[in-house]
Amino acid sequence: MNIDNSDDDRSPGWDAITQCLERIYPDRQPKHYGTLISHRLGGPDPLDGVSVWRCVEPVPHWHFVTYGFSELYAKESEDPATSGYGFELTFRLAIEAGEAEPPVWAINFLQNIARYVFKTGNVFEDGHWMTANGPISLVRPTLICSMGFVCDPELPAIDTENGRVTFLQVVGLTADEELAAKRWQTRKLLHAFLPHMPLWVTDLGRQSLLDDPAVLAQVEQGTNADGSSSGYFYTDVLAVTVKKRLLLKTVTEITIGARQADELIRLLPLRLPFERPLLMIGPDWRLEFLPAEQDSFVLGDQALTLHITAATALSLAASLDAKEGVYKSAPLQALQWRVEKTLIKDPQGNVIEVIG
Repeated sequence: MNIDNSDDDRSPGWDAITQCLERIYPDRQPKHYGTLISHRLGGPDPLDGVSVWRCVEPVPHWHFVTYGFSELYAKESEDPATSGYGFELTFRLAIEAGEAEPPVWAINFLQNIARYVFKTGNVFEDGHWMTANGPISLVRPTLICSMGFVCDPELPAIDTENGRVTFLQVVGLTADEELAAKRWQTRKLLHAFLPHMPLWVTDLGRQSLLDDPAVLAQVEQGTNADGSSSGYFYTDVLAVTVKKRLLLKTVTEITIGARQADELIRLLPLRLPFERPLLMIGPDWRLEFLPAEQDSFVLGDQALTLHITAATALSLAASLDAKEGVYKSAPLQALQWRVEKTLIKDPQGNVIEVIG
């Protein structure tokens, strides 16, 4: 009996990505970094490979493109319209002086993002952002510690035999730029940066683009006009306690960390006045702010929902401070806020920064 195993060697998803890249890099061969053992065969690296091109325009940079978020071989997912997670990542990194080969750290960086996606199932889309919880590279001092995601300006989405694949470019951001992305909209922020960051090339040596008064003014104007697209954020510290006091009215106390208090102060005026809700998600509690014509709150099972007016949202943001203490807002006398210090620790558990 003859067994036809020809389909085992087919890689229609891989071939479609390669053909797309050949159209923008004709007659050029990339540096390709593969894995010894494919992830589908039990290998430790989730991506099967990363190809890298050396580019001269508009500034000298490496162009990294991943193979592995989409279905490279046989179709396995149930969604015929989408290949795997529906995207591959690209990354444009400025070439350092005297750099002859693509830096290995950047490939490991992309593999680490893939580990996050493969572990959590959380996918990225155009306009998303994510913190790196520290510098994206340790090879040199850098302020780049966060990421925005945007469609690669030179690689349009493709339809493959296994479904559609979008090429999402990872763009390095500084801490204050990440905050601006959360306060406004990541996509609009990146487009405001584009004249100062051609093709969104990440440069480890750059300063924050918000140091430029003209850029800062443009971002602030857009934020005030559009409000924030960030509808929720996570916090390690969130608790709600009902306190009964002798001869006094019962008060509901909300405990948050100083770092999250700062986010709340910044986001409330950019969500509720625009008729948009805001959600804080903690380990045990959820705190939801909903636009309303009258102030009220509902305490449920591990959840507190605040129905507040735009004026109350502004008053609350003005009453809170990102410093340790107890705070109240006049329109919400039945609530009080306890802000605790936030301790930032290194991987060894040592406190390296105190906020509040």
